[in-house]
Amino acid sequence: EKEKELYEKFMCWCKTGDSDLSESIANANDKAPAVTAAIEAGEGKLAQAKEDLKSAQVERAAAKEAMAAATAVREKEAA
Repeated sequence: EKEKELYEKFMCWCKTGDSDLSESIANANDKAPAVTAAIEAGEGKLAQAKEDLKSAQVERAAAKEAMAAATAVREKEAA
């Protein structure tokens, strides 16, 4: 009788577990396009941030050169 009870529990689990698993898979499949879109958006933002960083580095280097040139001019004028 205990075997029968265990068998019934197992069969019940098989029936409900399959539907739970199917539902979980369906939910994951529904979310996949949104996750893919979020990843692509994140990659786009990363690329833009890298471009902005390069631009800022170039501008910073140019500003340092301009400051050095201005300092040199002032030193010549002061001398």
